[in-house]
Amino acid sequence: MDTMAENINTASKENIDHEASLGYMIRLAAPVIVMTVSFTVMQFVDRSMVASLGTAELAAILPAGLVAFLPGTFMIGIAASVATFVSQSRGKGRPHECSSYAWQAIYMGLIYFAVVIAIMWPGAHWIFRMLGHSPDVIRLEVIYLRIMLLAQAVGVFIWVSSEFFMGIHRPIITMYASLIAQVINVTMNYVLIFGKWGFPAMGIAGAGWGTFIGMAVGGIIRMCLFLSPGIHSRFKSRTSLSVDLNKMIELLKIGLPAGFEMMVNVALWGVVLFGLIGRFGDDSLAATSAVFSTTHVSVMPVVGLKLALSVASGKAIGAGRYDIAIKQTWISLRAGILYMGVTGLAFLLFRRPIMQWWSPENPEVVTIGSTLLIPAAIYQVFHAMRVVCSGILRGAGDTRWLAKTSALGSGGILGIGGLIIAAWIPQIGALGPWLAASASIMVLGTAALWRFTSNRWMAIHIFRQPAGVPIEEEAAIE
Repeated sequence: MDTMAENINTASKENIDHEASLGYMIRLAAPVIVMTVSFTVMQFVDRSMVASLGTAELAAILPAGLVAFLPGTFMIGIAASVATFVSQSRGKGRPHECSSYAWQAIYMGLIYFAVVIAIMWPGAHWIFRMLGHSPDVIRLEVIYLRIMLLAQAVGVFIWVSSEFFMGIHRPIITMYASLIAQVINVTMNYVLIFGKWGFPAMGIAGAGWGTFIGMAVGGIIRMCLFLSPGIHSRFKSRTSLSVDLNKMIELLKIGLPAGFEMMVNVALWGVVLFGLIGRFGDDSLAATSAVFSTTHVSVMPVVGLKLALSVASGKAIGAGRYDIAIKQTWISLRAGILYMGVTGLAFLLFRRPIMQWWSPENPEVVTIGSTLLIPAAIYQVFHAMRVVCSGILRGAGDTRWLAKTSALGSGGILGIGGLIIAAWIPQIGALGPWLAASASIMVLGTAALWRFTSNRWMAIHIFRQPAGVPIEEEAAIE
């Protein structure tokens, strides 16, 4: 018996130590990177199609998408806590509880979006009037926003199931489902935007419905796999549907700050930026849409790395192996900083050709956008620090700190700082808010790195009750 226990312990330790290697992180992150990059490329292609319709359409699609995504990011943050609980449950040897956390998040997400749609649907015109956009742009924004609100509701199934698969270290499932859905999305956008195969040309509305169809297909595929015999036999996904208020409370405790953090760090950051830019006219809005879309594509590989780090470090933390989590983070940081540094250099050197691709018929948009890409290039390395470090902090459940600093960055540095620059130095136009945005990311990136190196996240414990089965037993089962 002693020999058997020693062998189990040795096998477990070798398995966990392997998870600190670069090869392990690459294998875990690769499917996630493919998924996030392909999704962003899909959005890039969608916006390119819409951009061909005119400056007003290009100016409308990204602000409307961000406003629709604003409540979505809050739910995505809550869904991300599913991966934290699933990965730490596995690390503690409790695989049977993993699917229950997913179901609780789905229930909460559907209720949440029923309320969101009831509020935002009738208030759509008011939202964009508050942002100061022109009537022609507002009309297009309202059309796209309302369709995307419905798509966000479908997205609940995508986000929760994806986080579940990330938590059990099977991101390849989500990658294939995502690729299939994105091919359908791009195809339907082309058909519905331009009126192909006998369909009427729907313009920006076609972009919205094409995205809705793609997301619906992606959700169906993921849920079918979630309920498949293989997943059910290990994680009891078909028999864990009962409402569990204790698990909901656990998810909300970590997920509410995470949702707030993602909302202000992603969507609200963009909404504030576009609100500040709106005063400088449609050309500045169109240029900002192009620059924002370009930088969004560039950061997606690092976002994939962050998601992989979150679940990998979560499992290590659940096993009490903080040293493994630290090694995983430094590996990811070095890779992310190198990649984003090269990306920033490319933005700086090729900023004018990038903008000419976006708006070949409008030289004013090209000129403005080429200027805006300069601060965007400068903050790339800091963005990598922010994104990667948020992965380890989220894996540890340190979501409250992330929420507080994100609020400071979006509301304080970008919001107040951008407003001051726009008011005091209006002659520099859209560059003013973008300088504030760059400062926001640089401060947040530095702060996130400090939080990681301070090791304060090690004092956080996310479970309401102590764990039962030790990590050695879970590792032996695998």
